Amino acid sequence: MKRISILALAVLALRATPALAQAQNAGAPGEWLSQFTSARTLGLGGAYVATADDPLGVLWNPAGLSTMNQNELRFENARLFEDTSINSFGFAVPGSRWPSLGVAIVSLGSGDFQRTNELNDALGTFHEGETAYLLTASRAFTPRLSIGLNAKLVQQTVESFSGNGFGMDLGGMFDVTPTLRVGASFMNLAGPKITLSDVAEAYPMQVRAGFAVRVLGGRCMLTGEADQMKGLGARFHGGAEYWIQSGLGLRMGWSDQGGSGGLSYRFTPQYEVEYAAANHPLGITQRVGLSYRFGGFFASSSASPKIFSPTGDQAVTRISLNSRTKAEPRDWTVAILDKSDEVVRRFGGAGQPPSHLEWDGKSEAGLPLPDGVYRYNLVVKDGAGRLVSGPVHTVEISTLGPQGTIPLAPSAQNGVPKP
Repeated sequence: MKRISILALAVLALRATPALAQAQNAGAPGEWLSQFTSARTLGLGGAYVATADDPLGVLWNPAGLSTMNQNELRFENARLFEDTSINSFGFAVPGSRWPSLGVAIVSLGSGDFQRTNELNDALGTFHEGETAYLLTASRAFTPRLSIGLNAKLVQQTVESFSGNGFGMDLGGMFDVTPTLRVGASFMNLAGPKITLSDVAEAYPMQVRAGFAVRVLGGRCMLTGEADQMKGLGARFHGGAEYWIQSGLGLRMGWSDQGGSGGLSYRFTPQYEVEYAAANHPLGITQRVGLSYRFGGFFASSSASPKIFSPTGDQAVTRISLNSRTKAEPRDWTVAILDKSDEVVRRFGGAGQPPSHLEWDGKSEAGLPLPDGVYRYNLVVKDGAGRLVSGPVHTVEISTLGPQGTIPLAPSAQNGVPKP
């Protein structure tokens, strides 16, 4: 009886801790998992059900795997309160003829909690831990419609008590227009249900629905989401993401917990670091994420030399091209833009892009362009209408050559140099 009382106090204290529930109305079983946020999603205020295009996005919508193009590994760390932390790992492989597949692991570990008896006598400390394992399959039935399914196992340990349970999640995405996508998911459709002592606790079903719209030529994304969960009512989230340049993106978000913000930095096309922070009544919460993308479906381009002179020895730059699409490629384009985001030259054709093309620094009208830095990237459309867009790179036109001053030797008078 004493052990059960201790457990009841422990679970009550645990659920009342905002570090785990991140909500003032905490207490629902599994709420730590339903309120989980990664670095990107925290920066977006938690509005992610219509995006979910990374291995951990399956916690919002398992259909999001079908929107991914490259294989991706992702690691996340969240520092909360009272020595509580959440670590997560995800790996996903996008498919074309076969479904996209993914695996994700999310683990919560608490700090030490004081253990007492009915008389409030100190009996030492204990900690609580919960881990969720998710296997995901997602299928794009058309280029606009995707459906995904999670099968998950959740384990929980409190002091010497432990239990586990199985559950399922279902989600879908639909592209209304090329720039507007809507998504919805039903989490905990069938469990999990966990018994720690003698009472089984079932995770309540959570419904999410939202949208994501891209503006400013795709450089900016606006998101919105509404969540409904038994005992917690409706919650609303919103966020915005803007890429200042190809390697640096900023985010801001809002939810009923307050404001949040974050950023992403891609130090190569494969590696990306993400950071986010949010205000909370108990202080600032922070997330750090690292992702690695490779293989899969892609479009890439690279200019050599990166600085050339149409009037010099290196009169052209050679842009190497490579791509892999989910279906047979229909056409490709390489657009070259100036600092005002105006397209000054466009290359393109049908089918697979060639191995390379050459640019002589001239505009569409055949006129020489001024010196400066220009941006370019490769975009390939497949037979189903899907686009694969490569990273944006820069190339520079420089006709001035090296600049500087030549030091003059001091003149001499009677063989003695002037000072």
